[in-house]
Amino acid sequence: MVVRQDEDLRRWVRARRLGFDKLTTVQQWMLEHILGIPPATDDEKPKPRTSQGEKWALHLVAARQFHEREKHLRVPRKHVETITVSGRGDGEDQEQRGVQLRPGRGSATNTRGPRR
Repeated sequence: MVVRQDEDLRRWVRARRLGFDKLTTVQQWMLEHILGIPPATDDEKPKPRTSQGEKWALHLVAARQFHEREKHLRVPRKHVETITVSGRGDGEDQEQRGVQLRPGRGSATNTRGPRR
C-alpha cells in the first residue's frame, strides 16, 4: 500500500478511474496524459446493486423451482438453489427465516395453497 500524507494513493487512483466521467475535460486530460491513468474499463467497474424487489423476485423463482422438484418448502439451511432468469444464472441461498412481508408480497406466496 502506498501512503502519502495519510492518503492511500491506490484508493485515490481507483476512485478517479471509476468516476472518470464525472471529472471535467481538463481533469480527464491531466489524468490520462500527465499521470498516465486511463479510465476504468467496463470489466473493472462494479456491477450495479440489486434492488430488494429484484432479490425478492429471484428468491420467489428459486422457491417455486425447489417446490416443483422436491414437493415441499422445507429447505435445508445450507441449500443453494441455482436458477436461470433471463440469461442470468444466480445461486441464491434459500434459508427459511421469519421474513416480514410487505403488503402484496404475501399474495405471491399464497398462490400454491397452504403449506404441508
